Amino acid sequence: MLPTMSNSREEHIRGDDGHEFTGYLSLPESGSGPGMVVIQEIFGVTDYIKGVCARLNDLGYVALAPDLYSRIDGESVIDERSENALPRAFGSMQKLDMGKAARDSASTVEHLRTVSEVRDGRAGIIGFCLGGGMAYLVAAASEPDVAVCYYGSAIPGNLDKAADVHCPVLFEFGDADEYITAEQRAAVADAFEGRPHTEFHLHHGPNHAFDNHNAEIFHHPEAAAAAWKETTAFLEREFPA
Repeated sequence: MLPTMSNSREEHIRGDDGHEFTGYLSLPESGSGPGMVVIQEIFGVTDYIKGVCARLNDLGYVALAPDLYSRIDGESVIDERSENALPRAFGSMQKLDMGKAARDSASTVEHLRTVSEVRDGRAGIIGFCLGGGMAYLVAAASEPDVAVCYYGSAIPGNLDKAADVHCPVLFEFGDADEYITAEQRAAVADAFEGRPHTEFHLHHGPNHAFDNHNAEIFHHPEAAAAAWKETTAFLEREFPA
């Protein structure tokens, strides 16, 4: 089922160092709700990421996807269906300062809390691929209301920060991921085992980026549907709209 169309606009955000960047903001049909920051994959704020915003709108959330590539020279949006999309996206990502990107992501959460359509200043974060790692780093460094991390390759190398994550957190991985090893996935599961308000899901069959329906080499429809069902249930339970 395709997400419904949403009212959207460009939002202007200021980083903690004064750097200004934009984000794509979209509203649920009701016009207001809790906020969810949506952090991009290595391809940028693509139609796919805007579609994730629309899916969240359908659940009742105000969604905001910041442009984390605003600080780099080069391509900031790479259509996953275009020629040489993957190497071009890796080229953009390699120019990214991960620390500044994490701080920009955290600044976006704080900005979203101030948006007039966001009820009670409540804001969580969800990220995919590059964004899955960013969502985790934001959860460890600041206080989002909830964090959802899809196949974040930066997570295994930052498990020393696990004790700093205090919000409810959901992890989604595929067991055929070529970028995150089985040992790394197991380390994430072990680091959060037994933690309240925490879920870890491992799907059989999909590679990395299995939720992205525009990335034909990665998309796994069955795993994507199952993971989104888990995400929806998790948000309803831990961060209801």
